[in-house]
Amino acid sequence: MSIRIRNPLALLFILFTLSGCVVPAPGSRPWLLEQNSGSALQELPAQLQNLVPATRQPGSPYYTPTPDAPRTLPTLRTNADQYVVRSGDYLALIASRYNLSVDTLIAANPGINANWLEIGQALNIPAPQPSAVSSDFKIIPDSELVYGPVSSALDISAFLDKHSGYLRDYTELVDDQSLTGAQIVQRVAYEYSVNPRLLLALLEFHSGWVSHSRPDSAYQNYPMGLMDAYRQGLYKQLAWTADTLNHAYYLWKNNSLSYVVLSDGSLVMLSPTINAGTAAVQYTLARLSTLSAYQTAVSSDGLYSVYQNFFGIPFDLAIEPLVPADLSQPGLLLPFESGSAWSFTGGPHGGWGVGSAWAALDFAPPGEAFGCVSSNAWVTAVADGLIVRSKDGAVVQDLDGDGLEQTGWTLLYMHIETRDRVNAGAYVKAGDRIGHPSCEGGYSNGTHLHFARRYNGEWIAADGNLPFNLGGWWSAGTGVEYDGTLTQNGLVVTAWDGRIAENQIKR
Repeated sequence: MSIRIRNPLALLFILFTLSGCVVPAPGSRPWLLEQNSGSALQELPAQLQNLVPATRQPGSPYYTPTPDAPRTLPTLRTNADQYVVRSGDYLALIASRYNLSVDTLIAANPGINANWLEIGQALNIPAPQPSAVSSDFKIIPDSELVYGPVSSALDISAFLDKHSGYLRDYTELVDDQSLTGAQIVQRVAYEYSVNPRLLLALLEFHSGWVSHSRPDSAYQNYPMGLMDAYRQGLYKQLAWTADTLNHAYYLWKNNSLSYVVLSDGSLVMLSPTINAGTAAVQYTLARLSTLSAYQTAVSSDGLYSVYQNFFGIPFDLAIEPLVPADLSQPGLLLPFESGSAWSFTGGPHGGWGVGSAWAALDFAPPGEAFGCVSSNAWVTAVADGLIVRSKDGAVVQDLDGDGLEQTGWTLLYMHIETRDRVNAGAYVKAGDRIGHPSCEGGYSNGTHLHFARRYNGEWIAADGNLPFNLGGWWSAGTGVEYDGTLTQNGLVVTAWDGRIAENQIKR
């Protein structure tokens, strides 16, 4: 929550009535909006004006958001354990499984040869020890992490032109296409449903790619600072970042994350009063930071400062709640034509990548062939709506009619073949043809449809509080990714990666 004061007398009243909920932002004085000459709100489309709180007057003080109600988070293991070395194990792998540094594991096992483990060897596993007090400084609201409503206000190319950095003139081959830096940022934003403003701020924080024309040569292949030979280049660095942000964001929302592990093996507990967006940023910064660097990175002098200088105070852009507690799914059909039996091949799993909420279900078309084969079966629209994107194997349908995939309910139909694929700008009715299932776009080892939902840019879990209802078929998970069921009037169809009687389903 942000509190905006227009009347000085109101400030005195609020300070007495809220007693402690209003705290000046860290630093010598409250942050002032006038410190930034450009705000995303200035370019906000008219249809979004009613979603965002009224802007504070220039020069009026900014007060930090009220802490969230404390969450009940998982507790750390407090007892020592033992581990028996198995084939394929190595010390760093074992240490990471137990959230320990390699040095800590070596110290707990005197005389161990760190470069040579023997199968059957028993290792002492000490309890993890947090290294520092957690930060409760809220960095961004949830709506600034996801590819949500206010994301539509950002023209990435114009923003990069304004800052004239290395990213403005950067190009890279992605899936055999030459893409500019702006196009890569945009692509990662819509694929993973992560705010491009956050991606740009993180790029600037780690490497200066946005505002510096000649960043340090060490960061030219690793602009996010992830020194991984398998993730060279802007697209792979940003994709890792977006997936990591999503991983922590949705774990936090599920009360399944309580600490971060730093690049030097240090462990820091997360504050139970931060929000999901902040937890995700802290988790991602931790992966790239030593303890001292991390403590700065998550403070008001770290990423927050970069973000504020680029885009204004992030909580001025907050849309809360991003997903209403009473949200209900509009009526949807199964995504294929009546009469033909498809295979339900994937229960709840990641909407995009492995980090996002388990927002997707998979369906494979009729036929005996396996693998990436051509299919003449049709994927069909599950509801009425506007097609706002149709490229790279993806078709995105907007159900609220405003033409923005960052607002309201949107549906992702993935792995749609280029042949006969519906065009962006088309308005389709429930049951209309979208295209043919294939392996195009993303990663796939067999022809199928990957189908997922978002609301205001947030992936909506298929095994959560708002499961899919596809013409009376309700989705459920088992706690194991890709496992799950669809149930209608007592009839249960079970997800299976193949073609068996138990996973056949018809509309």
